[in-house]
Amino acid sequence: MKPIPLLGSRRGAVLAAGTAGSLALLSLAAAGPASATAPAGPAGKVPVAQGLTRAILRGAHPAGQTPDDKPERVSFVLRPRNLAGLETQVAASMPGGPLTASQFAASYGQTPANVAALRRYLSQFGIRTDAYRDGLDVRATGTVGQFNDALAIQQDSFRLPATKGQHGAPGRPAMTVHSPRSAPLLPVSLARFVLAVFGLTTYPPGTSNAVHRPALATGAQPAATQKGDLTPADVARRYNLAPLYRQGFTGRGQTIGIITLASLRPSDAEFFWHHTLHLASAPGRIRLVNVDGGSGPVSDANGSGETTLDVEQSGALAPGAKVVVYQAPNSDAGFTDAYFQAASENVADTVSTSWGEAEDVIDTAIGAHQETPAFQAATDLAFLELGAQGQSNFVAQGDAGAFDDSDELGSTDLNVDNPGDSAWTTSAGGTTLPGRIPLSKTDSARIPRERAWSWDWLWPHWKALNGHSEASFAFSNALGGGGGYSQDEPMPGYQTAIPGITTFRGEEWLEPAAPKLFGPALLPSRWIFHPHPAAVSGTSRLGRGVPDLSTNADPETGFEEYFTGFQGSPLETGWGGTSFVAPQLNGAAAVINEAVGHRVGFWNPLIYRFAAGPGSPLHPLSQASPGNTNLFYTGSPGRVWNPATGLGTPDFAALARAFRHA
Repeated sequence: MKPIPLLGSRRGAVLAAGTAGSLALLSLAAAGPASATAPAGPAGKVPVAQGLTRAILRGAHPAGQTPDDKPERVSFVLRPRNLAGLETQVAASMPGGPLTASQFAASYGQTPANVAALRRYLSQFGIRTDAYRDGLDVRATGTVGQFNDALAIQQDSFRLPATKGQHGAPGRPAMTVHSPRSAPLLPVSLARFVLAVFGLTTYPPGTSNAVHRPALATGAQPAATQKGDLTPADVARRYNLAPLYRQGFTGRGQTIGIITLASLRPSDAEFFWHHTLHLASAPGRIRLVNVDGGSGPVSDANGSGETTLDVEQSGALAPGAKVVVYQAPNSDAGFTDAYFQAASENVADTVSTSWGEAEDVIDTAIGAHQETPAFQAATDLAFLELGAQGQSNFVAQGDAGAFDDSDELGSTDLNVDNPGDSAWTTSAGGTTLPGRIPLSKTDSARIPRERAWSWDWLWPHWKALNGHSEASFAFSNALGGGGGYSQDEPMPGYQTAIPGITTFRGEEWLEPAAPKLFGPALLPSRWIFHPHPAAVSGTSRLGRGVPDLSTNADPETGFEEYFTGFQGSPLETGWGGTSFVAPQLNGAAAVINEAVGHRVGFWNPLIYRFAAGPGSPLHPLSQASPGNTNLFYTGSPGRVWNPATGLGTPDFAALARAFRHA
């Protein structure tokens, strides 16, 4: 076993492991304030941070100035007060009890006077505004011309070409977007408390974390015993949620929140529950909330299949709960506003999303001035608000294994997914279930026990699955549950208390090679395939470890989904990805809340304490490879956490007991 460092210092800086209390402070500082000392612009105005910028549209076709009369929605995310106190309270699981939205605003939101001042300023240009109750987000509606005048900018239009889908997920249709030529400006008196302005660039950054199993080779016939047709009932049995059902707990009195960037047809989820699963759940339990005008028409191309599976899975695991779907435009403003609306409403007891993007995508965009750290800072802030109010939240960690960016920007760098990298959310990883998996009449695979999901086990069967060689098949099917160490977010205190968390083992099937420039960053661009991989070990000098928990996500041991937007039959099998894990944890959390008798809130500080103590309700998948890897990381025997599957798989009934006595 050869020791290796993790990533080294390729960006010229290495994040030291910090405490939970340092995280949002670092992010907010990095977002860069506009302050009284910043260079003054026209009429005493100074620049403020924005989310995505014009540079991210490199390669798009210019389409002229955006018409002044085009309607536009823009969001102003405000800096919190007493941030250190907020972090401390959430990291300690809110020892004084969860806050109401009004209590949160009084302690941590911007002052009503500052919110009113911003709204008065924008109204001078004919811009209409409304402010969330938390005092952290002001949504503004006007025209491009009005925002050009208010923010001293000029916005231009661009035509984005269509992109192809991968692994069963839809591609992106061609579209026209717009972006300003320069950073927005605000008067100094307002800029000092504005964290960032989102929505001026309408590029769609979010991607779904759902994948479909690969097709069999032409003429190959499956053995008909492995269909990837598991249901939420199988999840309940596998991870011991069923005992809570037998005690009468189904999530009654709870509300599940889904954050999504694509629209839902409620009848799809209701058909799945009532006719496919034969669940006795109440009709009309779904409420749609169109954030910032909503996500547009239901469309597979826009990702509605993702929203559908999120609602189907979470709602089936908690059949007694209500479901509220915050469907927002696929933009930086839409994503942040959806979270702030879920927090400000404070109706959802537990929340999840299965949308995200790789850290390398964000970091290279920041380095190329296509984005600012303000987007990550705003997400952290929304998660902190959820935690302060006792709202649990879960985020899918991605489906490209240890190389999260390989299916987005295209680098072969060890990388994790955002916003699941935040220290203020529970990050959801993936496993493969044990058993014999027939792939054709003459070929099958055997998984001896539950393991980290990656398709290294599938690669030797490349002939049955349309491959030209094992190497080419591996490169085109480099999928697995996301996991590793963040290069953006410091390691939080609840993780630093876990012995050995920064040391890791790996199995180098895919060796990153051929560095090239991705914007300003020099990153590997392809892999060298090793059919007999070497075992490696090392110590991470980076930050937050993900995931936190894992359950089945492999499409080959995966799930069925009902969606009338599919091109063939509306009921398809063989779906998986961490997109299933996050909503399943969300639904299980609703049942656990009912069993415990109150909102559990942010899970992480408690589950890490449980994992380190006796009688843990979590089962670490700590076996070393071969046979337990997420394309690189594997387990370390005796450890309660590893980068492939986090703390491992949950025993939900035992977890409910632990939460009850915490």
